Amino acid sequence: MLYSEKTPAEKRADFRAALASGTLQKMPGAFNPLSARLIQDKGFDGVYISGAVIAADLGLPDIGLTTLTEVALRARQISRMTDLPTLVDADTGFGEPMNVARTVQELEDAGVSGLHIEDQINPKRCGHLDGKAVVDTDTATKRINAAVSARRDPNLLIMARTDIRAVEGLSVAIDRMKALVDAGADAIFPEAMADLGEFEAVRKAIDVPVLANMTEFGKSELFTTDELAGVGINLVIYPVSLLRLAMGAAERGLETILAEGSLQPEVKNMQTRARLYELLDYSAYNTFDTSIFNFQVPQGKGAS
Repeated sequence: MLYSEKTPAEKRADFRAALASGTLQKMPGAFNPLSARLIQDKGFDGVYISGAVIAADLGLPDIGLTTLTEVALRARQISRMTDLPTLVDADTGFGEPMNVARTVQELEDAGVSGLHIEDQINPKRCGHLDGKAVVDTDTATKRINAAVSARRDPNLLIMARTDIRAVEGLSVAIDRMKALVDAGADAIFPEAMADLGEFEAVRKAIDVPVLANMTEFGKSELFTTDELAGVGINLVIYPVSLLRLAMGAAERGLETILAEGSLQPEVKNMQTRARLYELLDYSAYNTFDTSIFNFQVPQGKGAS
């Protein structure tokens, strides 16, 4: 009922232990708090909070238009709704080193278990678009230094994302990753790898956990979890997948209203009222205070 039964500190410790377990951690992206609860209910290892999804939810493109306040608010709303660790996209840290430090503390207060900061110029753009530009190594490492110095909980995971592969190639990208680890990064997010062999090369070169981004319509092939685990990847995210699925279904529903005059043909594809109530844990609220929640909860996942 209400929010997570685990404290942010407990979830951060869980995240650290999971990344050290040798088991691939699977983290779909939540587009709202309810979808985070669904991710937990289905048995995933964690919840990813995508900057691209936050921007899209606001009707904006992913080109650095969102603010720290907007990201921290959505990160708090999602993190408090799940017992799973959450990893949030902090873009470039929303400015230079002092801004990065504030970003870390705001997101730490929001209850996330980890965050990643990238080496694109500010403002950034989606990691799977052409025409990206990155900062020099000194600027990139200063961002990570600032992030590590600012955290108060040592278990808060500071991940460094690098987009340099698309700009200067894999060998330069690996050198950049090594510099980011030396600067204090706890994990590495190599964006837009060309093939599985590149992920394997990164894994062999880097001695901290490595993330794979399996976003649809991007630069990377959609490798299976077995393939990623086979080359030693520690964490895989599906950042925009649930939003794309939901918006695809919403668009089909709206088209059905226009074509058929009713949504009756789509009812079979909808989440039932009973399943929604189950995810929201209505029955616990009913038990907690029957003077307010005095309704009957539909039984069974097939109930309307």
